[in-house]
Amino acid sequence: MEEIPKTTKQIFILSGQSNMAGRGGVCKDHHHHNHQYWDKVVPPECQPHQDIFRFSAKLQWEQAHEPLHADIDSKKVCGVGPGMSFANMVRQKMRVVVGLVPCAVGGTSITRWGRGEVLYENMVKRAKESVEDGGEIKGLLWYQGESDTSDIHDAEVYQGNMEKLIENVAIISGDGKYVDKVREAQLRINLPNVVCVDAKGLDLKDDHLHLTTEAQVKLGYMLAEVYLKNFAPSWKRFFSCLLCLK
Repeated sequence: MEEIPKTTKQIFILSGQSNMAGRGGVCKDHHHHNHQYWDKVVPPECQPHQDIFRFSAKLQWEQAHEPLHADIDSKKVCGVGPGMSFANMVRQKMRVVVGLVPCAVGGTSITRWGRGEVLYENMVKRAKESVEDGGEIKGLLWYQGESDTSDIHDAEVYQGNMEKLIENVAIISGDGKYVDKVREAQLRINLPNVVCVDAKGLDLKDDHLHLTTEAQVKLGYMLAEVYLKNFAPSWKRFFSCLLCLK
C-alpha cells in the first residue's frame, strides 16, 4: 500500500456507468468479432502524478493511472474516463493529495444502485474503507442514465430514484427514445450540495453513446471547475454530488 499524507487527502467517489468507468480510446477489433481493445493513448491531462491515488478492487491505495476502472468494471474493456483530468485539476488548484474511488459499472440502470443492491452496497463499502487510513470524502461524481432512456416507465421514475440515491449516500447520457425525459428529470433535481454538469454537446464515438478520449478530458475539467467554484473555496465539511447530464 502506498504511503499517503493523511491531513490533505481529498477523496472522491466515481460512480455510475460506462462513461464514468471510461470508454475513451476503446476501439473495435476488426480481426476478432465483438472484441474490443484500448488504444492505450493517455492525454497529458490524464497522466499519473505522485499525489493522485486510486482505491483498488483489493481495497488498497495505489498510484492512479488510466484506466481507473480496469479492475472494477472488469467485464468490459475500460479506457480513459473523466477521473484523472478531474483529479489533476483539483490537485493543481488546491495543492492537495487526491484519492479516487472507482465504483462505476457499465450498462447499469439507476435501480441497480438502490439501497440493498449489490452495486450500492459495494460503493458504500469501498467509500467507508477508503477513509480508514485518514482523508475525507469530498464528493460523488456520478455519470449514469444511458440504461434508463429506452423504457418510458424507467424514464418517468428516474428523478425519484436519483433523489433517493443522493439521499442514501449523503449525473447522464443516453441513446434511448426517452433520453429527453431522463434529462428533464435530472434538471429538476434540486437538492442541497448537488450541482449538475451538462455534458450535452461533448463529442461522442461512432456508437453515439460513449464519449471520446478528448471529450472525457474536457468533462473531467468541467467537473473540477464546478467543484472548485461551488465547494472547494469555503472548505466546508459537507458531502457534494456532481451530476453529469447528457
